[in-house]
Amino acid sequence: MLNAELKSKISQLWDKFWAGGIANPLTAIEQISYLIFMKRLEDLDEMHKNQAIARKEKFESVFEGNEDCLWSNWKHYSSEQMIQHVRDKVFPFIKNIRRGGDTLFSENMKDAVFIIPKPSLLQEAVSIIDELYDSALTANGDTLGDIYEYLLKEIQTSGKNGQFRTPRHIIRMMVELVNPKIGETVCDPACGTSGFLINCYYHILEKNTSKDSIKYDEDGTPHNLIGDKIGTNKKAWSFLKRNTFFGFDVDTTMVRIALMNMILHGIENPNIKYADSLSKNFDLSKKFDVVLANPPFTGSIDKSDINDIFKVGTTKTELLFIELFYNLLEQGGRAAIIVPNGVLFGSSNAHKSARKLLLEKCQLEAVISMPSGVFKPYSGVGTAVLIFIKGGQTDSVWFYEMKDDGFSLDDKRQFKDGKGDIPDITKKFKSKEVSENSIKVPFKKIKENEYNLSISRYQEIKFEEIKYEPPKKIIEKVLKLEKEITNQLEELKRLV
Repeated sequence: MLNAELKSKISQLWDKFWAGGIANPLTAIEQISYLIFMKRLEDLDEMHKNQAIARKEKFESVFEGNEDCLWSNWKHYSSEQMIQHVRDKVFPFIKNIRRGGDTLFSENMKDAVFIIPKPSLLQEAVSIIDELYDSALTANGDTLGDIYEYLLKEIQTSGKNGQFRTPRHIIRMMVELVNPKIGETVCDPACGTSGFLINCYYHILEKNTSKDSIKYDEDGTPHNLIGDKIGTNKKAWSFLKRNTFFGFDVDTTMVRIALMNMILHGIENPNIKYADSLSKNFDLSKKFDVVLANPPFTGSIDKSDINDIFKVGTTKTELLFIELFYNLLEQGGRAAIIVPNGVLFGSSNAHKSARKLLLEKCQLEAVISMPSGVFKPYSGVGTAVLIFIKGGQTDSVWFYEMKDDGFSLDDKRQFKDGKGDIPDITKKFKSKEVSENSIKVPFKKIKENEYNLSISRYQEIKFEEIKYEPPKKIIEKVLKLEKEITNQLEELKRLV
């Protein structure tokens, strides 16, 4: 929950990067992440030192022999001296750190390049990050994560290079529907900035935090999630922060951003890795309790590169990902995924095969159709959320037609209430209630329609009987109207 002052400082940081010649928001976020890591590393080192002293253990600083790489030592340099020192000394140093949890971010920086072009930009950025960090430490515990999430909104605002984030209120809805619990493992095989994983973490903490402690933003984002119900259960905390969340992405920049995002949200061991989850090299041996994702739409992959385990018979990524989610789940595991509408009704054998998999080898619980404006301004494609459980049997499917997501559905996506139909969806999903916006369709009927999952195929068309007046009365009205027109024309003629 950021105040106006913090938001203003973040806006200043963006303005500095734009003015400094780094207009691509992904590039800017990546460079900012490096600086945040440099700052955070010193604080972590101090924390490790205090812990070692408390335990009366020997402590060796990660900066041993590289004390000039401490943020507090070089942040006061002149702009020219600073850029040379960070580029030639500090940046190579952080790329080669090899110590426990401190390694997580640095080991994914093999191909990272320091490209802040101007000494003045670096100096100004360091000053603002220092202020942001100090402000965060004096505020509530999740402010560092909030700061980074606010920075990431620029990706959503710009939508450059096809990079944009899944709206957070849609993610929260999906997480609520699959309801991940402490002790379960969660995976996003196309994780991007790790929004799904972080919101799962928040969801678990929210369910384990006393209600009177939680504060909410106007759009429903929870804060002050202290997890007091978990208490001093070290095993539960360790599993939650180190062995719960797993993510993969084919973009190394996104991997670094995802890692930083999760670390700043307090997840000590974010298992985020660079990997093409559709390729032959991807390890499918590990299974998960929950899978959430918004995989790439309308893409394709080289046929020779596709993992041999796939049986759906296509190179279309949106269909391959459906089978991937099935393969990644434990028996009884739950998934919530976003798909383009074409997946719901496509007539190809591959489309039918993917839907058949969901209906016959899973318990397909829900198909939630979303308005096409949800991903504007970068995409107007219609999408839907699929909720399913691996195994079991599909007796019927609950369909819901979302008409309002709490924002305007034009390119501006202006805030209304940030919720729209979402509270109604999460409420009715539990009992699969039938209403004006929702229907239940038996599996047999869906099978008869070639496994079509488009809600429009099953909605009843309501015909409203229109009653007309008797012809004689209509004629009388027409004659009366004609007489009035004639009288008005005669009056006009006299005036001319």
